[in-house]
Amino acid sequence: MINPSKPKYSVEDFFHKLQDYETRQLIPHRACVLVKTFFTSYVAALQGTSHNLTDYLWIFLDYLDLIKKQIETPYAFEPYHKRLTTPYDYHLFGIEFFRPLIDEELSSLQGQDSLQELAHHVTEGGNVILFANHQIEADPQVLHLSLEKSHPELMSHLVFVAGERVITDPLAVPFSLGCNLLCIYSKRYIDYPPEKKTLKQHHNQRTMKLMHALLDEGGHCIYVAPSGGRDRPDHNGKLLPAPFDAQSIEMFHLMAKHAKKPTWFYPLALSTYHLLPPPENVQQELGEHRSTQAGPIHVGFGKKIDMESFPGHEIADKSLRRKAKADYIYHLVGEIYKKFV
Repeated sequence: MINPSKPKYSVEDFFHKLQDYETRQLIPHRACVLVKTFFTSYVAALQGTSHNLTDYLWIFLDYLDLIKKQIETPYAFEPYHKRLTTPYDYHLFGIEFFRPLIDEELSSLQGQDSLQELAHHVTEGGNVILFANHQIEADPQVLHLSLEKSHPELMSHLVFVAGERVITDPLAVPFSLGCNLLCIYSKRYIDYPPEKKTLKQHHNQRTMKLMHALLDEGGHCIYVAPSGGRDRPDHNGKLLPAPFDAQSIEMFHLMAKHAKKPTWFYPLALSTYHLLPPPENVQQELGEHRSTQAGPIHVGFGKKIDMESFPGHEIADKSLRRKAKADYIYHLVGEIYKKFV
C-alpha cells in the first residue's frame, strides 16, 4: 500500500541523515551500525521484489527519527500498553514497514473455519487466547497483515504478551508502540541482572492483574508464546517451534477459568523467520543484529483446544499432567507448522 502523501527519498538521503545523527551523537555509534546493516538488507530485499524502492524509503527515514526520539526520551511502557496512533501512527508505521517484504501470492492463511469461529467469540464479547510459536520481533505486524483483508475487525482486539527486550531496545520500540501489549519479563531474562529480579517479579504480578481485568472485560484476543522466546534452528539447521512451558500454559488456563467472561483457546502457528531472523544464540545485552529478506509468510489457526480433556488428562501427578497438556498443545501447533514446510 503506497502512501502518495509521503515524500520521495533516496538512499543517499538516509545515509546523510544517519551520519548527521551519529556526528551529533543523537544516536550512539553502535546503534548506527546496527541500523545501517538493517537498512542495507532492507534495500537489497526490496530490490528483489516488484516494488519501487523510492516509494518506501520514507519508512527508514521515519525509523531513524523514532529511534532518536526513543534514545532522547525513552518511552515508559505500562504493564498494559495500548497501541499509539496519534499524533504519530506507530501502528501504521509498523505494518507499512514490513508490507513490501511479504510475497502475498505465495503466502498463506490456513484454518479459516477456526479463525471465523474465534473472531465470532471475540466480537460477541468473549475472549480468545492463542497459544502460538514465535519467530520474529515483527510477528504482531505480520499477523495484522495476514488478517487485514479477511478479518479487519479482529485487528483492534489483538493483544500481544511481550517480553522486556521489545520495550527497551530503541530499535524495537518504534514497532512495539504500535501494538496492544501485555508487558512481562520472561523466565529467560528475569534473573538478569540479579539485583532487579524482585522488581521484575512485582511488575509481572501487576501485568497478570491487568490481564485478569481484560478477561473480565471480554472482547480480547490474546497472543502468547508459551516458549518464552523466539524459535531458532537446531544444531542441524532445522527450524521448528520451540518447546512450550507447562507453567505458562497453566497460568493462562487458571486465569481464564476465574474470569467473568468466557475464554476459548486456539493453537496458532507462524512461519515468518526469514523476515527478521533472531541472533543464533540468546543474548543478554540489548542491541542485536537485524537483517531482513523478502518472501512469503504462513499463518495457520487450529481447532479449539479442549483444556480439560487431552492425552494424559487422567494422570494423577499434577506436574506430569500439566506437562502432558503443554506437550499436547505444542503438538497441535507443530502439526499446523508442518503444513508450511
